[in-house]
Amino acid sequence: MAGCNLRCKYCDTRYAYKDGELYSIESILAKIKKYSIRNVEITGGEPLLQSETVELLNDLLKQGDQVLLETNGSVSLSPVPEEVVKVMDIKTPDSGEVDSFMLENLECLNSNDNIKFVLSSRKDFDWSVEFCEEHNLYEKCELLFSAVKEELKYSDLCDWILEAGINVRFQPQLHKLIWPNQKRGV
Repeated sequence: MAGCNLRCKYCDTRYAYKDGELYSIESILAKIKKYSIRNVEITGGEPLLQSETVELLNDLLKQGDQVLLETNGSVSLSPVPEEVVKVMDIKTPDSGEVDSFMLENLECLNSNDNIKFVLSSRKDFDWSVEFCEEHNLYEKCELLFSAVKEELKYSDLCDWILEAGINVRFQPQLHKLIWPNQKRGV
């Protein structure tokens, strides 16, 4: 979905700030039906800025799809159906958007959901570990630690995770490994 209310320093989808085409929910559902895959992820920008996103999520669930929503955590998750797997970013200090997160969104998550931290430095790592401890997140849902590929070596982040002995999953930016020079459409 186009549109984002944040301006993270490391954003790799700046084109989603404003670029986009208008589609009806019916046309989106028709496009999805062309594929045999029944796992649909809604992402952006920030999808919850679109007034009809929750309706789209409900319609996808009604047609039997597994539905994921990737969100930056700055918009309330309370209207999102519980069956939707929420993948919520919590912005770290180096993102430049650390104060954008709505803390009450933690109450909207369940054990099927994911919280993602995108890290640029050791400072981001330490901040994220402290945030997880402060809010008892290790028991709440799956935690994903991802490195900004251009700023933090994957091996360094993996070493820090192992040294800290924390229950998180390392998540590389796969689109940058598979399509390293492509800026859109991955």
